[in-house]
Amino acid sequence: MISFKPLHPVFVAEAQGVDLRQPLSKEEIGKVEEAMDRYAVLVWHDQPLDEDQQIAFSRQFGALDIGLRKAYGGKHRLKHEELIDISNVTPEGEVTGRASSKAISNLANQLWHSDSSFQKPAAGYSMLSAVVLPSKGGETEYCDLRAAYDALPESTKKEIADLKTEHWAFYTRTWLGDTYSEKQLAALPAVEWPLVRIHPRSGRKVLWVGAHATRILGMSIAEGRILLADLLEHATQREFVYRHQWRVGDLVMWDNRSVVHRGRRFDLAERRELRRTTTMTKEMA
Repeated sequence: MISFKPLHPVFVAEAQGVDLRQPLSKEEIGKVEEAMDRYAVLVWHDQPLDEDQQIAFSRQFGALDIGLRKAYGGKHRLKHEELIDISNVTPEGEVTGRASSKAISNLANQLWHSDSSFQKPAAGYSMLSAVVLPSKGGETEYCDLRAAYDALPESTKKEIADLKTEHWAFYTRTWLGDTYSEKQLAALPAVEWPLVRIHPRSGRKVLWVGAHATRILGMSIAEGRILLADLLEHATQREFVYRHQWRVGDLVMWDNRSVVHRGRRFDLAERRELRRTTTMTKEMA
């Protein structure tokens, strides 16, 4: 029977009791969704999914999105287009150079972000499976944006209640030195989101910040970016953060509407291979 054990005082639970390689029952899917509403991040150990199995598991929770591949295109080393390659490995199977676009993408993943907040509809659940891990480093941290909002001073909640932000896919990547064609930039134009969002299932308010947020509408660039930096600093205090130490065969599932996450540093000369699937949702303004 499926069960959940809390791993952190405010969010995150270890999930166990089912084999994710097999189809879940309607009741089990419901229990996972209820747990996601409560914990926002679920950790599944000893679930070594192959590519087909990961796709099948993920599709039980919604249609899948290809994210930045809308702009990148090119040769894909994984079997399914919907499998997002979170690795430092080329299509030919070699570790990438440190200055390559893929290396820059790995470094961009080390900034706090919510998957695909730069598009509408934005992402629902992400599911990340560990395949090959470096000898040290490469953990993933998660931050609860619901608890972060709850802890804001009432004066700040009032100040930001009606503000809107712009999110852009290439904001951090251009800052890190990557370059893009006009066609790539046009594939993922900037979108606008409320700075405070309401989760459609739990009803909790979410402080919608992260690295893809470029500015606050109605403010000068400078003032808006300083406010966003202050809010992100508040959100990522240790009491709102869980660090996951990966094991091969782990699958971590999180709700992008409730958390931001970031990868941690590792030696880019060592292989690190994870596969991500991400569902889309039309819920939530």
